[in-house]
Amino acid sequence: MSKVVRFNRTGGAEVLEFVDLEVPSPSSHEVQISVKALGINRADVMYRNGAYVIDPVFPAKMGYEAAGDVTAVGAHVTDIQVGDRVAVIPAFSFANYGMYGELVNAPAHAVVTMPDNISYEAAAATWMKFVTGYGALIFMGGMKAGDTVVLGAATSSVGLAAIQLANMVGATPIALTRSLANAPQLKAAGAAHVFTGDDPELAPKIRSLTDGKGARLVFDPVGGPGARALFQAMAYDGIYFQYGALSPTDLPVPVMDVLSQHLTLRGYELFEITEVPERLAAAKKFITEGLTSGALKPVIDKIFDFADIADAHRYMEAGNQIGKIVVKV
Repeated sequence: MSKVVRFNRTGGAEVLEFVDLEVPSPSSHEVQISVKALGINRADVMYRNGAYVIDPVFPAKMGYEAAGDVTAVGAHVTDIQVGDRVAVIPAFSFANYGMYGELVNAPAHAVVTMPDNISYEAAAATWMKFVTGYGALIFMGGMKAGDTVVLGAATSSVGLAAIQLANMVGATPIALTRSLANAPQLKAAGAAHVFTGDDPELAPKIRSLTDGKGARLVFDPVGGPGARALFQAMAYDGIYFQYGALSPTDLPVPVMDVLSQHLTLRGYELFEITEVPERLAAAKKFITEGLTSGALKPVIDKIFDFADIADAHRYMEAGNQIGKIVVKV
C-alpha cells in the first residue's frame, strides 16, 4: 500500500486528501518509483483550483515532478534499472499520472537517471524549470554568447533556471522582479542586471545596456500591460516568449514596434518539448551535462514534509518564494 494525495473537488489546499492505495505493478512501458521528494509547481495549484488546461476527473491525482529510487520496471524498459536514482520530467497528463505519493508508476520516457552529485530534493526541483527554459531559450530561441535576454518574474523557479541557462551559454540575463528588495538574491543567482517590471524607464534602460540594440530574447510568464515596455526594449528580429499568464490582461501589442523591428510574439508551453521524443532526448542530454558540470544548480526556497503538502500549496499561492518549493517524502 502507498499513501497518495487525491482531491474530490476543486478549491483551496484543504481539498487535498491522503488515501492509502495499492499500486499495481508497472506496465510494459512504465517505471515504479519509491518517491523521496516532490517538486511543487504552479500547474499543480491551477489544476487543484480548476483553472488548468484540463479539468480534473475525480478522484483526481496530481504532481508532475518527483525523485526517488526505481523499485520495478516494465518488460519493455531497457534504459532504466531497478535501484537507479531517478527524477520524473513533466511529460504526461494529470489525466493519466500523478507523482504525489510514496510509491508511484511513471511513463518510462518521462524518467531520467540523476548524476550522483544531485540530492533527491534537488532532483525533484530540476526538470520542470530547466526544461521549460531550455525549450524556449536554447531549442527555439537559439540563445548564445553575446545575446541579451530579459526574464520576467525572475525570482520564480523557472526564472532562476533561465538565469543559469543564460550564463551557461554566455548570454547576459536581465532579471525583472516586483521589488528591488529581491535584487541581492537575483544578483547572487547570476543576473547581470535587475529592474522592476513596472519601471517607467525600463525600455530605455535595457536599450542603454545593449548599446541601443535592445534584447534579442524576452522570456516572460507575466504579460499584461507591462509587456508593452518589453516589446519596446527588443532588438531587431527579437523573439518574445509568453510562457505563463500571471497577468490575466491581454497583451498590449505596439503594432509599429512589431512591424519595424520584425518582432516575433510566441506562446510557449513545456509540452512542446516533452511530447516530442527527439526534443525531450536533447533536453535530457543538455540539462544532465549542465548538472554534472555544476553549471546548472537547482535553487530550492523551502522544503516541506509530505504530511504538510497542503501548506506547501498555500506557500506557493502566497507567491513570495525565491526558487523551488519541495516536499520531502
